[in-house]
Formats: sequence, C-alpha cells, structure tokens
Amino acid sequence: MDNWTKVWDDRFGKVEFAYGTEPNNFLKTQIALLEPGKILFAAEGEGRNAVFAAKNGWEVSAFDISQVGKKKALSLASKTQVTLDYQIGQLAELDFIPNQFDAIALIYAHFPAAIKSNYHQQLDKLLKSGGTILFEAFSKKHLEYVTANPNVGGPKDLQMLFSIEEIQQDFPNYEWMMLNEEVIDLQEGEYHNGTGSVIRFVGRKK
Repeated sequence: MDNWTKVWDDRFGKVEFAYGTEPNNFLKTQIALLEPGKILFAAEGEGRNAVFAAKNGWEVSAFDISQVGKKKALSLASKTQVTLDYQIGQLAELDFIPNQFDAIALIYAHFPAAIKSNYHQQLDKLLKSGGTILFEAFSKKHLEYVTANPNVGGPKDLQMLFSIEEIQQDFPNYEWMMLNEEVIDLQEGEYHNGTGSVIRFVGRKK
C-alpha cells in the first residue's frame, strides 16, 4: 500500500464518516438543476454525494483509491436502498468508457499535483458532448485559511490546490456556466469545519 492510500484508509477507518453523510451543499444545489442520467463521482471516499445522487434518480458510478472508503460508501448506499458502481484504483485502469457519462462530479477531488491535470483530461473523455462537470475544491488562496485553522481541512501543498486559470486550461472545450473563486463556510463532518477559499465550476462540454 502506498502512503497516499494509507492516509485515506486511516481517515475513513473511523466509525464516524470523515465528512459526514449529508451531501455537499454546492453539489446538492447544482445537481437539482440537471436532468438525471449517468454520473461519475471522482475521489468519492465514503459516498455521501454519490448516495445522494442515486436517491435522486441518477445512475451512479464512483471511484477512489481507498477500499475502506468504498466499504463505507456501499454500506451507506445499502442503508439508503440505492446501488452504486464503485471502483477502486487509478483512473486509467478502470473500465469506464469514452462518452459514458451525462455528468461528472469533482467535489474536493484533490489529486496529487503530478497527475491532477492528466486526470481532468481523462475525465473529460468520459463525458458526453453536452454533459456537465460539477466542481468544488479548495483554491490556492485556501493555504492561508488552512494554515490559520487546520480544522477547515484541505491540502497544505499549494500545487494540489486550484486556480481559475488551471480550470480554464484543463477544461478548454467547455461553456463555463459558473467559474468563481469564493470564500465559504464549511460544516462537513470532522474534517471540513471553518472558513475556506474554493473554486466553483459548472461547465457544459461543447
């Protein structure tokens, strides 16, 4: 097991859900504006957002590197009486196919700096023309917030954080329905508590 996987297995290994069982507020608001179809959740962890989408009529796929997160996600799905196609591994190794999804959700999907843009490009290929990306993650300005208050969570590596310019570069073939940097208050389980700076992006693939 590599160190990155161990970090997430340890975090998800507690009885409590690290980020709670309620969906992310941005995801909840934005997904309500879309017609349900097939959606992929990247770096989905314990499954709170995927389960919410499934409850609301979506056919849900997800992936992560943590078997512990997957186990908790499937348990939550079972209790909620929904099903998820939840795969474990690196994205290129999984059996998703081009143009498979109507929507892709990246909710705090902070991949290692060396692969994050490549992952975005791979995910773009999985999205149908006319499909939607829903993205919320910490901005580069968040570093000062997490330094002041570690309870707000998020990477402390600047290169894992996002800028508007990076999103524009990674998703050039999109109509940007929303692309903002915002300061928000988070109350999501044990690990997202406090004020932070995020990038919010809703894009429709041309």
